[in-house]
Amino acid sequence: MAFFKKLKDRMFKSSSKIEEGLDAIVEEGGEVEASQPEAVQQEAPVQQVAPQPKPGVLGRMLGRGDKVVVRRALDDDMLEQLEELLIASDMGVDTALRVTANMAEGHFGKKVSTDEIKALLSAEVSRIMENVAKPMPLYPNKPQVVLVVGVNGSGKTTTIGKLASQFRAAGKKVVIAAGDTFRAAAVEQLQVWGERAGVPVLTAPEGSDPASLAFDALAQAKADGADLLMIDTAGRLQNRADLMEELAKIVRVIRKQDETAPHNTLLVLDATTGQNALSQVETFQKLADVTGLVMTKLDGTAKGGVLVALADKFGLPIHAIGVGEQIDDLAPFDPEDFAKALTGVDG
Repeated sequence: MAFFKKLKDRMFKSSSKIEEGLDAIVEEGGEVEASQPEAVQQEAPVQQVAPQPKPGVLGRMLGRGDKVVVRRALDDDMLEQLEELLIASDMGVDTALRVTANMAEGHFGKKVSTDEIKALLSAEVSRIMENVAKPMPLYPNKPQVVLVVGVNGSGKTTTIGKLASQFRAAGKKVVIAAGDTFRAAAVEQLQVWGERAGVPVLTAPEGSDPASLAFDALAQAKADGADLLMIDTAGRLQNRADLMEELAKIVRVIRKQDETAPHNTLLVLDATTGQNALSQVETFQKLADVTGLVMTKLDGTAKGGVLVALADKFGLPIHAIGVGEQIDDLAPFDPEDFAKALTGVDG
């Protein structure tokens, strides 16, 4: 539950956006269902002082200490507002329509509260994502070759370091290949993580052929008896043809030593890019045979709904999510915890 609390705290931007939107939607056409003592109702106007922005029905009632529930009929107007809210949270049009339609099933026309709407939304998000929540599979191959792809700035290098450290802590012998040979910063960052985790990082001079490095790294990993070889790659999408050829060459070369490699191809996505993450998945599916996703920087976006859209559209396994820079800020993806954090439902 520790990561759930961290997830909920750090996803406050996105959860509060949805929470506030749901409050406003229910209040707009809702009715207060609560019995307040007559004296309290009479005193309320006297307590009002200088004119202030109206906090909304729920805010005004709670401000007086009353326990109230505002309910609104789940009708076409409310569904349309819910769709707009979900689209604004980067869930995408198709996914938002599907989610609201499923929420309405069995509840259309009934009066619902904000908490009930949150619970319905959380359950639907969890249902969509339960089929894609899968840890990265581990195989008997030694070394298991993990190719890591993604655009520059997505958190790819940091993710490799965190995963390597976590696998090392689980008793696996890990080797990292700094295959983004055109970015000195990426190599240096991996070396820092390698030192921190006690994992060797194999490098080549800046501008070297990444495929050659990958070949040497696989040979070294075999010689060392490593369980896992994690290969970083470049993420320059400005020239997709060059990147495609670079990735294809890496695969060709390592298959000279192991025809089943790579055994995993992980795509690292930055949650703050929103709907751009969808186009990145499409691009890298063409560039490489992506087997799973890792979503980083969920603590930096007000639109965490993009992960729901990715699950709904592509159905690729989501292995892990990240909400910070520390080693324990990357954790296996849990659909129920994510759905609760996104919608503001208490754990």
